[in-house]
Amino acid sequence: MKKTIVVFILFAVTSIAAQQKTFENEVAKISKRIDLITKTQKDSLKIKVIQITKRLEKGEITQTTAATLKEEVANYHARRIEELVGQQERMLQLLVQDKTNGKIASQTQTPDDEEVNTFSVGGKTFRFTLEDENSKEKKAKRKSNSIRNTTSQFVFAMGVNNVLEGHKLSSLEESEYQFWQSHFYEVGYTWKSSFSKKFMPLHFKYGVSFLWNNLRPKNNQQHIMNGNMISLATRIDEELSESRLRHVQMNFPIHLEWDFSKRKKSDKKAVRIGVGSFIGFKLGTRQFLEYINLEGVDVEEVQYGNFNMNTVNYGVSAYAGYQSTSLYVKYDVNPLFKNTKTRNISIGVRLDLN
Repeated sequence: MKKTIVVFILFAVTSIAAQQKTFENEVAKISKRIDLITKTQKDSLKIKVIQITKRLEKGEITQTTAATLKEEVANYHARRIEELVGQQERMLQLLVQDKTNGKIASQTQTPDDEEVNTFSVGGKTFRFTLEDENSKEKKAKRKSNSIRNTTSQFVFAMGVNNVLEGHKLSSLEESEYQFWQSHFYEVGYTWKSSFSKKFMPLHFKYGVSFLWNNLRPKNNQQHIMNGNMISLATRIDEELSESRLRHVQMNFPIHLEWDFSKRKKSDKKAVRIGVGSFIGFKLGTRQFLEYINLEGVDVEEVQYGNFNMNTVNYGVSAYAGYQSTSLYVKYDVNPLFKNTKTRNISIGVRLDLN
């Protein structure tokens, strides 16, 4: 749930175009701390994996023991990342609350009458500006006879998440997951390049995004491991008020986009259609369970593991819409779980914000 909250916070931050510069500076600091936490934990994991490999090469441990040790250190650092990043997310929530209550004062404008704001994700700094009408008119005159070859957009998407069996759309009707309660959220950054300096509707669009995919089983079920297989089992002793499998992944999407905006109104998108694919990898998987046990105690349980999920994922995606809002569909071509024909499908709304 914490990751869901921070997605909406990031969306709100970019949507208001960073009206308070001090606020944006604090957001940037938190983002840099998150980057540092992730890098530090991953570097530590690499060192430990190398040490385990050296012990294996020297014959101090067996192949099975080495694999077990590597999985243990990987799970440990994944938990550390989630715990430490969670602390920063709570700080971000408090910061947004202070912004809402007007506790953060605005600063003076920059020399060219713009408030320039930055936001960092994954070591890259993104810049947003808030301009008055006069400033917009001046820039419009300078750009009236030119077309930018490459533009950038902040992307936010959300909707419902479910699975298909054997590429059959009809299998959605028999899915063991709740349709409207299984949600996905995506946040990312893209670049769009024209194939020519002259005006043309076809563009190449590419970028990076982070996804939070949730699957909620029906009929009081939860995911369990049976050897090397994953399956759904009914909880007998307790009634589950929450049963949710969440997997987080980092994707690299590419699309061909047809943007039918008129040249003289290039800053105002009209009808847009995008078709493409993506490749990425899982960052972590968790199962969340909530129930009242036999003693009448409320229990909130978080289970860590890969739940037999494929680490690398790839698929196809498409969107179609008007201005910045589109209908968005994403489908994983490779199975969600190993040794199955279960594939993830997402349908929702996508925002591409310049």
